[in-house]
Amino acid sequence: MASEKFKQWSVVAASTTAFTVCFMVWMMFAVIGIPIKQSLGLNETQFGILVAMPVLTGSLIRLPLGMWTDRFGGRIVFFILMLSTVFPIWLISQATEFWHFLVTGLFVGVAGGSFTVGIAYCARWFPRSRQGLAMGIFGVGNTGAAVTKLVAPTIVVAYGWTMVPQVYAVLMLVMAGIFWLFTYTDEEHSAGASHVTVKEQLMALKDPAVWRYSQYYSIVFGGYVGLSLWMTKYYITEYGFDIQLAALLAAAFSIPGGLLRAIGGWFSDKYGAHSVTWWVLWVGLVCLFFLSYPQTEFTIHTISGPKTFHVGLNATAFTIIMFTMGISFAIGKASVFKYISDDYPHNIGVVSGIVGLAGGMGGFVLPILFGALVDLTGLRSSAFMLMFGIVWVSLMWMYFAEVRPMSAQHASKHQAATPVPFN
Repeated sequence: MASEKFKQWSVVAASTTAFTVCFMVWMMFAVIGIPIKQSLGLNETQFGILVAMPVLTGSLIRLPLGMWTDRFGGRIVFFILMLSTVFPIWLISQATEFWHFLVTGLFVGVAGGSFTVGIAYCARWFPRSRQGLAMGIFGVGNTGAAVTKLVAPTIVVAYGWTMVPQVYAVLMLVMAGIFWLFTYTDEEHSAGASHVTVKEQLMALKDPAVWRYSQYYSIVFGGYVGLSLWMTKYYITEYGFDIQLAALLAAAFSIPGGLLRAIGGWFSDKYGAHSVTWWVLWVGLVCLFFLSYPQTEFTIHTISGPKTFHVGLNATAFTIIMFTMGISFAIGKASVFKYISDDYPHNIGVVSGIVGLAGGMGGFVLPILFGALVDLTGLRSSAFMLMFGIVWVSLMWMYFAEVRPMSAQHASKHQAATPVPFN
């Protein structure tokens, strides 16, 4: 009989690896979508729809998956989820029309729902004081986005884009078997059909705090997914790089967005979800301010004649800022889920499903909006302008809902503790 501690870390390790593979699949169109766009002659908006389609299903299914995880346990739900995607992944390689890719993308998108299952499954193996770290480690699976950017372009160049879904289908099947072998079931971790009803689970939708956390997550995760899907093409069109170099540089945003999530969990355990999330949003706002400025040339008429100046980020500066924002978003993804484990210890699955759905929907909507804005304005940096506005709204919401009430509460406690002098 394996010890409890061994089971804990075996579950986390196997779940994290499985989630990495699922995220690789979920982000697949970020790479193979580029040759597909060229072969089908898609515009920017159509490309945004193509890459975002798997994210739609992966987002919408998160709530029911969270409910099933609470009721039946994470192990069986995770295993069935992975098996259900194998055949649709393979079918992508046989697609020839735009609608073929959209339909298969919807089925493949189920892989994105693995996050909600795994986050609740891993958290329940640990005491509350260590759940932030456990969930942060599991979230490292977000690096699947970077792995796809490193692996898929090489496969595309060597064998063509159709080989990518074929390789990924086999990988998913193998990973499902490995996951089942190295994970365990604890009946105490599931609510059971007789203890909790669907209506009781859905009561979380009435909690305004859940919606606020959903808004935060739509930035740190939805923004991460949206930009991960968009950045490879952005480097190609903005800086003229080939697909391999563009994907490699795009991975500079995706890698910290996954790897450092564990550090974000540790920070959240130590300093609290509120403080960490507040600073994450501010760092994101500053980064997006610089990213939003389009490549600009302007002429000044001087006494010696006109002088033209160029203002804009070169590829190096752009990558450094994206890397910084990737670190910020990684920490934020962990801190938002620390809110959930602190406030909703008995229905993590449902609440994480709601919040995860909101984050995933952000990842679905943003690439479409990015493409539409480029078609509308002709400015590639309009994607970052949109993100800047969203982050600003979220900061204001957080200030009025959390920062100001907490400051007032702290001031009242300080005033009550101050002795009144006698005259």
